[in-house]
Amino acid sequence: TLASALELEGTVLREGRLTQFVANNLERRIRLSGAPRGEAGAAGPIPAIDPGALQDVVALAGQVAAQVDELLRNVHCGLQALTALSVGCIQTYRDGVESLGEAADLSIRAMYALVARCEELDRAMQPVPALAKRIRDMKGTLERLEGLCK
Repeated sequence: TLASALELEGTVLREGRLTQFVANNLERRIRLSGAPRGEAGAAGPIPAIDPGALQDVVALAGQVAAQVDELLRNVHCGLQALTALSVGCIQTYRDGVESLGEAADLSIRAMYALVARCEELDRAMQPVPALAKRIRDMKGTLERLEGLCK
């Protein structure tokens, strides 16, 4: 397999889906890749890199970069929208708390005013029981007078 062939030529490291390969005698291989074909020696020449494959890699790298840029723009826009929504919620909460405080303050003031008015009414109504007794007495006196006049 490809992995076992790579292990013969160097070190293969795997971390999840990422595979790394470090060639044995990398410096020598680099020198040999730059030498003319006849001087390659016993190790054998490293095949030339296909320019079409390099162009494909460059094109794919450009596509990946464009997709990463688009992804980052989308994440940025999403974060801005969430931040704006959070700010709106916090402002609404703050406004609600402020109006609740004002309403509670107005209600307390109105309650104190009502209590004061009730106390004034109670003081004003204190003569009423005595006046009611006098009216009953007068009514009784009038009934007796009517009884005498008949």
